[in-house]
Amino acid sequence: MKQALITGGARGIGFGIAEAMLAAGYHVTVTGLTEAEVAAVPARDHLRAVRLDVTDDADVARCIAGLTRLDALVNCAGIILRDGQEFTVQGFQKVIDVNLTGTMRMCIAAKPLLEGGAIVNTASVWSFFGGGLVPAYTASKGGVAQLTKALAVAWAPNIRVNAIAPGWVETELTRGAREDAARSDAIIARTPFGRWGKPDDIGAAVVFLCSEGAGFITGTVLPIDGGYTAK
Repeated sequence: MKQALITGGARGIGFGIAEAMLAAGYHVTVTGLTEAEVAAVPARDHLRAVRLDVTDDADVARCIAGLTRLDALVNCAGIILRDGQEFTVQGFQKVIDVNLTGTMRMCIAAKPLLEGGAIVNTASVWSFFGGGLVPAYTASKGGVAQLTKALAVAWAPNIRVNAIAPGWVETELTRGAREDAARSDAIIARTPFGRWGKPDDIGAAVVFLCSEGAGFITGTVLPIDGGYTAK
């Protein structure tokens, strides 16, 4: 059975991906930042949950050491800071360390197990637009997009490296926007599909990017946004 590791997979988009990969026949390990997140992961056959802080080298090493093989690494761990915190150096660095450096940390650590496998990183529609309220998140996701392309070139043809760029998806990270009626209405009005995305909208695309059907695809950043970036 193929093995997948999904950082940040204990909830949100990551768990939606986990369910899709389980349905595709993978044995899946998901990670959460806290023991409470890990304990809250619903029980599924062939699903394991572990605690992981992607900013901690020792944590990352322990996580990878617990795997005997790896066919797919999906980097979904990420944060966003509100109320102007990303306009402070401390807040900016915190977001970059999780979203961008954490992604690179996982890619480097998992590389020895991934020969012939695939990496899918999580970029964002903010990889293409400027998010005026969240400069660190925007910068980190722009960096993830470029990191994906760089690693795709560096590690071809042994490891394929692609990224997804989710749009406005119903997760804890987007709660503030969803609860702001005016902002939510504006997002829906801009989205040709006329709705917020759901975590399970993302999973099928990740399964494809990890599959043999995507065997000649690398360095791609795929928007999954209901058409938001098309307007």
